Amino acid sequence: MAKTRKTGMKGGVKKAAKTVAAKRKTAARVTKKPVAAKKTLVKKTTAKTVAVKKKPAEKPGKMVAAKKTPVVKKSAKKPAAKGMTRYRCTLCGYIYSPLIGEPHNGIPRNTPFEDLPDTYVCPVCGQQGKGKIGKWGFEEWRPTRYICSMCNYVYDEKRGEPHRGIKPGTKFEDLPDDYACPVCALDPKISVQFGKVRKNGFEALMI
Repeated sequence: MAKTRKTGMKGGVKKAAKTVAAKRKTAARVTKKPVAAKKTLVKKTTAKTVAVKKKPAEKPGKMVAAKKTPVVKKSAKKPAAKGMTRYRCTLCGYIYSPLIGEPHNGIPRNTPFEDLPDTYVCPVCGQQGKGKIGKWGFEEWRPTRYICSMCNYVYDEKRGEPHRGIKPGTKFEDLPDDYACPVCALDPKISVQFGKVRKNGFEALMI
């Protein structure tokens, strides 16, 4: 009995082993289908290129040089120095100049007319016996004639210098800064030794 059991068990084991081997064979026989690779569809975008017709480059024309208009520099009018206004006696015509003063009467140079004492009187009228003419008898006065300190040429504002382009009535202070005495310019001795006599070489005439 025991032998029959052992043989039965052995036969069952062999059958089981055979079935397992058969399954393995069938599994091996099954061929795996290859997975088809997914095709990636690439959309080709055809960009339409629009041909732009280039305009022919224009030939540069001849450059015409613009005419430069000469700039005339106007000389700035210099304001009169404060307190340096001249005053004239309305009776005798004496002119008080602050630049000169009256040193013989104790009035130093550069003394404005406004700073004169209230007791001031015209020195000429007093000497002529016309009485004491105080500050009330004076009026503002500006010179119209200037004399060259080198050759005594007189520039008269009323006359001007038309032959040099200076119109009659041109004030002395309105003359250009490069103005020079016309007479001294003709004298070679003065021009060589002293050069051109400018506006600062002129003095106001008290007449």
